[in-house]
Amino acid sequence: MMKPALRTSMPLRVFLLLLFPFLSVTTQEQQLKAVRGVWLMNVDSRVLNSRENIADAVGKCSELGINTIFVVTWNKGFTLYPTCTMHNLIGAEIDPSLAGRDPLKELIEEARTRHIKVFAWFEFGFASSYKLNGGPLLKQRPAWAARDVKGALVSKNGFEWMNALHPEVQDFMISLVMEVVRGYDINGIQGDDRLPAMPSEGGYDSFTIAEYRKEHNGVNPPSNHKDPSWLQWRADKLNRFMKRLYDSVKTHNPKLIVASSPSIYPWSLEEYLQDWPTWVREGSVDLVSPQLYRYKREDDRKVLEKSVQRQIEKKNLFPDLP
Repeated sequence: MMKPALRTSMPLRVFLLLLFPFLSVTTQEQQLKAVRGVWLMNVDSRVLNSRENIADAVGKCSELGINTIFVVTWNKGFTLYPTCTMHNLIGAEIDPSLAGRDPLKELIEEARTRHIKVFAWFEFGFASSYKLNGGPLLKQRPAWAARDVKGALVSKNGFEWMNALHPEVQDFMISLVMEVVRGYDINGIQGDDRLPAMPSEGGYDSFTIAEYRKEHNGVNPPSNHKDPSWLQWRADKLNRFMKRLYDSVKTHNPKLIVASSPSIYPWSLEEYLQDWPTWVREGSVDLVSPQLYRYKREDDRKVLEKSVQRQIEKKNLFPDLP
């Protein structure tokens, strides 16, 4: 029913969610307490299927001392709230299974009665579908597809992807986020290992190749999708998108928290173009909780400590630390 906000033990989870807000953010008010959070999903879960289920889940969260819910609002190529953006694109304003309801609104109302914070979690990010060859979005907007070096639609672990570097795709994602920011009483928004992100196999579509050639004296991008300079060039485009997303949210409401749960670095950069230490360093995110997927607690601890230490020592994210 509920997915932990971080796949690790509770003491380390609280430590990490405290560490990044307090040490990496100077403009955010220093009022973030321990984040005891869960992700509420619509995959292998019936929580969002009815108002009754939502009330029951929120009640259990309250009983367990959970103070933050990251609720999925964008998944499987559909929103879980009514949206003009998707209606205009594909004719479906919400996931068809939820037609006539607004689960996001219902969740917020239930959470508010228990003083639980709510973050809108855009889980699908720049993915367009899962094992549906691009789904309704790419059927309507084929030019938005991410392409690999052979020109095929980028598919990784079953997910098909939009081109996260395309300005229209970026505008689309900003539109989804801002609809929620403007229309709902949330405490913040969250991206994860798909927002902003794109498999490093992508970038070989005609638009991105043309952009690369403009900036490299007509030379085509490397055929090796993990060429370091090619990785960083694409990651830098996503870094700028993250800054734009952050500024858009903060311009509307400076008190909203922009959170991210990316893959662990540097794997995140090499596989999904997620250079999230730069987001922290440049002030494009308020709260970071990297995803740790390990089977043993001691492995969790090692990966966590290594990640944090790398950011402190090698990336110089926290120069004021003694």
